[in-house]
Amino acid sequence: MLKKFKNWYRQLFQIQDAKYQDVLDIKNHEVQIQKVAYFLAKAQFTDIPEMLGIERAVYGGQTPWDSSAFASELRRETDRLYLVLRRHDRLLAFIGCTFSETKSDAHITNIAVVPDYQNRGLGHFLIAVMIKKARQLELNQVSLEVRLSNVRAQKLYQDLGFKKAGIKKGYYFGDHEDAVDMVITIGDLENAKA
Repeated sequence: MLKKFKNWYRQLFQIQDAKYQDVLDIKNHEVQIQKVAYFLAKAQFTDIPEMLGIERAVYGGQTPWDSSAFASELRRETDRLYLVLRRHDRLLAFIGCTFSETKSDAHITNIAVVPDYQNRGLGHFLIAVMIKKARQLELNQVSLEVRLSNVRAQKLYQDLGFKKAGIKKGYYFGDHEDAVDMVITIGDLENAKA
């Protein structure tokens, strides 16, 4: 009962313990992806125009999220993590994730890679970072939604170990396309390594 109250109180006031702060604190640094150097950093408000540009490039001129939605997410530092990948100061990819201790879930809210850098491992790398963070926080699963028509993305997620968990009818704003719910259980990952 006391544990439920503590979780409720933390959720109500968006209080996370020091463990969350430590795990979600990313130092900007260079990373190697398929033998190419990129710069990984926490997303900043100044990155929002480029993030919107990536969305336009990926989604046929549309921006599923607007600048205020991204700004709102970036303000919530206690339970959100947004990362960007750059090369030669060009923003190439980003990912966002919500970490919920009460649901024991890390939910990937948004991921996009500019078209001319797709199939180079950037999306795979960013999702793997979020899975690692979920594991460090001892959460049970990582979840996401993907358009039913986006078979390529579904394959990437399945290659990482995600399984289809259901369909959300009319999920996407605008065209009301269905979304595929996908989940990876952290325990299954641990067992697969043993």
